[in-house]
Amino acid sequence: MIRSTMILLAASAVALSGCGMDRAIYRTDLIAEPETCVANTFEVYFAEGEARLTEAARQAIGMTAARLQGCTIQRVVVTGLSDASGGAVANQDLSERRAIAVAEAFTSAGWPAPAFEISAAGAQGATTAQGTSEPMRRRTEVFVQAAPRP
Repeated sequence: MIRSTMILLAASAVALSGCGMDRAIYRTDLIAEPETCVANTFEVYFAEGEARLTEAARQAIGMTAARLQGCTIQRVVVTGLSDASGGAVANQDLSERRAIAVAEAFTSAGWPAPAFEISAAGAQGATTAQGTSEPMRRRTEVFVQAAPRP
């Protein structure tokens, strides 16, 4: 019994020795880095009733601007949204001011102003079919179309 176990272990060791690697495995062989200069969408959140950027929003905008610094920014669509609290006119105005605040922050970071398309949805769609208010609507949605520089 011991002899057959020893033979089996020896055979396994010989078989596994043939699995040696011809070359080292590098991280880039296993993990694909995401492409930087591609279209992506992200959101910037605001405090209730505010169009002023929070510090977290400024940081997110700064990181996005830095990450795409080596890209050609072709198009940026910023859509301001608001929740259902307040009147329709006030919510429309608030969502417009939110979109403008985000666009201005990206422009300050060096993005080309002509690439921006700004729109505002106000509170449209901020209430579910059951009548529940959607507080996560206190944001802007930002779509960035970027391409590698030629």
